[in-house]
Amino acid sequence: MNPYKDKYSNSRRMRKYALAVIVIVAGFFLLLENMGILPYEISHVIFSWPMILICIGVVSLFGSESRMPGYILLIIGGFFLLPRLFLVTFNVTNVFWPLVLIAIGVIILTKRSNQRNWRRQTSQENFLEQGLIHEDNIFSHGKHKVIQQTFSGGYINCIFGGADIDLTQATLADGISELEVNTIFGGVNLVIPSDWKVQLKITSIFGGFSDKRMHVKESPDPSRILIIKGSTIFGGGELKSY
Repeated sequence: MNPYKDKYSNSRRMRKYALAVIVIVAGFFLLLENMGILPYEISHVIFSWPMILICIGVVSLFGSESRMPGYILLIIGGFFLLPRLFLVTFNVTNVFWPLVLIAIGVIILTKRSNQRNWRRQTSQENFLEQGLIHEDNIFSHGKHKVIQQTFSGGYINCIFGGADIDLTQATLADGISELEVNTIFGGVNLVIPSDWKVQLKITSIFGGFSDKRMHVKESPDPSRILIIKGSTIFGGGELKSY
């Protein structure tokens, strides 16, 4: 029994249920609005772009190795939803970016010590030696090369940051391997062997994730599959090969 395949199946099932509930609720409210029953005070909250971010954030919390992107989407969506819920005396757009700058300053001030950063780097190197990627880049950029013979997946989160990952010297593990990629105002570049079989399951809003491999060779073992899932919000990613 392949644990990664079981893990992927459970993750997909949980997300499917969460998405199904959201779609059913949205359809119910749409029916009420079309029948003239739903008040404007509720409809302009339910059918708004901040609510879309909130729904994506909720779905992202189910079956994800890292829940940070989901929480951030909930915060951003909830922040821009405030004027639709309450009477505010300020322009939320004018407040949002100053708050982002304040958050950057707080992160800089509270940045861990060099010893703590060294421990984090050592932990990342241990993951890479196991053929796994556990990468969180917030207002930073990561660059790694996986040299382990087998690659089994992991996650990459880039929030106002980026990552360059080189997998050209790795071999895909048996069965299904899953790599979760989430970018919010950030980007990810993945370089993989040209004969890897890849499936992209990325949700993009004002962004995108594309397979830009120039020459894709036939996989010697079609049962080995890398599934790249996740979301790109005001960000993106690219899949390349040499």
